[in-house]
Amino acid sequence: MSEPRQNLLVPNAARWDVEEGGPIIELTDVHKSFGDNKVLRGLNLTIEPGKITIIIGASGSGKSVLIKHMNGLLRPDAGQVQLFGDDVSRLSGPELDELRKRVGTMFQNYALFDSMSVEDNVAFPLVENKAMGRPRALELAGEVLEDLGLGHAVKQFPSTLSGGMKKRVSLARAIVSNPEVVLFDEPTTGLDPVMMEFVDQMIEDITDKYQLTSVLISHDLATIFRIADRVAVLHGGEIIAFGDPEKIQNIDDERVQKLIGGASKSDIRVRGADLSEDDEESEDENYVVEMKDVVKSFGSTRVLKGINFLVRHRELTTLIGGSGAGKSVMMRHLLGLLHPDEGEVTVFQRSLKTMGEADLRLLRTQIGMLFQHAALFDSMSVRDNVAFPLVERRVCGFKEAHERVDDILERLHLTDIADASAVGISSGQAKRVSLARALITNPKLLIFDEPTTGQDPIMSQYVEDMIVEVQENFEVTTIVISHDMASAFRTADRVAMLYAGEIIAFGTPQDLAASKDERVYNFVYAADVAAQERDRKEKRG
Repeated sequence: MSEPRQNLLVPNAARWDVEEGGPIIELTDVHKSFGDNKVLRGLNLTIEPGKITIIIGASGSGKSVLIKHMNGLLRPDAGQVQLFGDDVSRLSGPELDELRKRVGTMFQNYALFDSMSVEDNVAFPLVENKAMGRPRALELAGEVLEDLGLGHAVKQFPSTLSGGMKKRVSLARAIVSNPEVVLFDEPTTGLDPVMMEFVDQMIEDITDKYQLTSVLISHDLATIFRIADRVAVLHGGEIIAFGDPEKIQNIDDERVQKLIGGASKSDIRVRGADLSEDDEESEDENYVVEMKDVVKSFGSTRVLKGINFLVRHRELTTLIGGSGAGKSVMMRHLLGLLHPDEGEVTVFQRSLKTMGEADLRLLRTQIGMLFQHAALFDSMSVRDNVAFPLVERRVCGFKEAHERVDDILERLHLTDIADASAVGISSGQAKRVSLARALITNPKLLIFDEPTTGQDPIMSQYVEDMIVEVQENFEVTTIVISHDMASAFRTADRVAMLYAGEIIAFGTPQDLAASKDERVYNFVYAADVAAQERDRKEKRG
């Protein structure tokens, strides 16, 4: 093993002995409450040095609170948290600050400074803590960025980067000071399958190269069972299972099996063909959405390069593609928020180029949008949230609005929480209330934007079932924008793949699963491709 790396923020601190030092973080009978809300209830967890430990659990189980205890941002109400062998509750503020400098954190939302260049963002901890002068800090930042494949981007600003690049910049900043522990908060959330594989491999590589102990919060089952040395299952404020991935997979606990048996994003199972021959494309078929040869540029950057895209009446069409491929730009054209440089967009058999702003506003009232987050009004009840579009647009009178709200609440099984506050309901209920609000105006078209992103496996399955339920029971046409390949192939009637501004594949799930295009295969089966590549490397080694 190479010489231990010196922590640049606390250079006099002896690095934790991986072989003889015992647990690098240990929580014993930890309790934490916020008011009447008991979040952690006698939690016990040991983090072994030099290992990758992944913490899984349903939304609201206390994962974020647990992580904040691990880096000293929170102290327990009862019990003990030991960080590098010291009880954090017994440390003074300055003493705890010194320990925290030995822990790096990679945030889910990047937390980059928009006004700083990439190299300045990475160098920030070294400069801010006066560990060295700016020139030397920038030099070290450049070395880490080079290791992570971002040597070409040191002078760029965060606004010019893709989501995957921002993840790497955030990681570079977390490790530039040579910490001993790095905490990762949902490192693969919002990434396409290829980039998820890249980030997983990156975490494995830097854990080894930088002699780290890595702790991840993750909802992605592929990541969990691909890179974890240890898995901890958090349920009801307690760790109910702990061990290597194989042990967790085989553990006889219904709560654990329900969690890991949820919707896996790497489990590609193609939906059985149920489209008749009469559904084959014809020249005179009426489409809900049709984009013909659409081209769009921003400055010298050509984002859409002759897009041809069709959405059939009453079908569920899923649009897949990597970060930066142009999916959001496509949807903005569909809504009339952008106009193509070339080509034509038709929605509900009307060309958007012939429509004025008043007509476009009317068009948008026939389209329901469901965002990644429920986006409910916290100050309103569930009933008032659902009624809001009717009230805001003065669609109908009070009596009819009341009847329509009652009807939609009953059809989506929300009657029992109709008068509850939006802040007092679960994540799953919030998703369903958001759907009710989108359906209340009787839209002809529903668009779901990354509906399972950031959801635990149980919630991902719930959302997927909800989308299918709506498709079967409401007279709507649906577009789902998704990075979740497994969900796309289980639920879609048609799948379109956008790659570098072009639709390179479009058809049934079976069509894409059987595609001979290497770009399609590598994207859809990213987990398999990465596993094969790892096997080849191991055989060569």
